[in-house]
Amino acid sequence: MLHEYRDIISKLKTENAHFAKIFEKHNALDDQIKEVEAGREHMEQATLETLKKEKLLLKDEAYAIIMDYKKEHNL
Repeated sequence: MLHEYRDIISKLKTENAHFAKIFEKHNALDDQIKEVEAGREHMEQATLETLKKEKLLLKDEAYAIIMDYKKEHNL
């Protein structure tokens, strides 16, 4: 997720507990979605779509935190 901000993400994961939680939840959802899409796990399509939307909201929130960090640190 957001690989171009790798350095900022590393800092935020250690400095910002909320960001770390968002990042961890996003990655867990990503793993779960991949398992379903690969056919290794079963899930109703509506539930899968809900997880995808939640993952996208988490990514948007993480991105906003990254942009705030960049602005605060003049990066």
